[in-house]
Amino acid sequence: MKIFHLSDLHIGKQLRYYSLKENQQAALSQIVDLAEKHRPDVILICGDIYDRSVPSGEAYTIFDRFLQELSEITPQIPVLIIAGNHDNPQRLSYASSFLEKHQIYVSAEAPARPDEHLKKVALSDQHGEVNFYLLPFLKPGYVRHLFDEGAVTDYESAVRAVLSREEIDFGKRNVLLSHQFYTNQGQKPEACDSEQAVINVGGLDNIDVSAVEAFDYVALGHIHGPQMVKAPHIRYCGTPLKYSVSEEFHKKAVTMVTLGDKQQEIQIQSLPLIPIQEVRRERGLLKEIIGRATEENCHDFISVTLTDEKEPYHPKEQLEEVYDSILELRVDNTRTRSLLEPEEEGEILLQPMEAFRAFYQEMQSQPMSGEEEKIVAEILDHISYGF
Repeated sequence: MKIFHLSDLHIGKQLRYYSLKENQQAALSQIVDLAEKHRPDVILICGDIYDRSVPSGEAYTIFDRFLQELSEITPQIPVLIIAGNHDNPQRLSYASSFLEKHQIYVSAEAPARPDEHLKKVALSDQHGEVNFYLLPFLKPGYVRHLFDEGAVTDYESAVRAVLSREEIDFGKRNVLLSHQFYTNQGQKPEACDSEQAVINVGGLDNIDVSAVEAFDYVALGHIHGPQMVKAPHIRYCGTPLKYSVSEEFHKKAVTMVTLGDKQQEIQIQSLPLIPIQEVRRERGLLKEIIGRATEENCHDFISVTLTDEKEPYHPKEQLEEVYDSILELRVDNTRTRSLLEPEEEGEILLQPMEAFRAFYQEMQSQPMSGEEEKIVAEILDHISYGF
């Protein structure tokens, strides 16, 4: 069975007050073209369809058009959708009964009553049946009343409890759609600026992947960078577009999964999505940055850091003559660095890890990877024990 795995469309999102309407329409159009070419048996959209809980009329129109274009592909491709933390369940589930008649299945809320269960969609291929379980974003409070007192105390116990009551037959092929923050024994996936705000401090929303690893494939949403968690069959597909400068080096794509029989390993392929505007950084002297402008890159969304020691005359205006979409303008020179130094002893300083992150970002113009952060953390721990 061939599966398209999508998530975090964030329709209606702006990038520093720049509209992303045309970029999102172009990405969704490419997805439709890829669906026509590869003919998946099902398309999964794993949460955060919209960027806000109250989407604009324009955002509704964009998503409606996307679903309409998918529905026009013959034979028709079933589309399975779950709500993310950005989505309003009531708004997302509007007309869901009608949509199911067109093979569009929406699950926007976790079970709220004892007689309610996860939405389950069964599809078949030459190897038999595949059961898709739709688990929308949930908080412990959404489901605590369904279980004995003390059974649900955090996000992980909530997800485990909800899945347990489904009595899933893992002798069959099963796929889970989920929009939560999954970790591998406390090791977090690589996150970026665009989703840091929704990840709780202290790991309160962490769910260990052991809760879901029995599924044949776990289609995740929530994290914007494509990556697996512990094993290839547990995967964040990432966003179809770059939604922050910290995603500069992401390779955005549709994740295509091929599921064979129960004994076969899954096959995973990335189908690239080409943006009409890139998101990237420019650093250097003003004249150097202006000199790097070309017809191909001048329309990109750019974050600029000027290193001129003598402040140029009206730098933003000069940059805007050659670059269309400037996200931010920073200055990094001897003067600005001295302003950041503490004026007196006892002023609060950055913690060692925070300071090293900032230093690495400044030197490499990209964030540390999860593996690099782990190495630095081990070194810092060793140093602290030495004292």
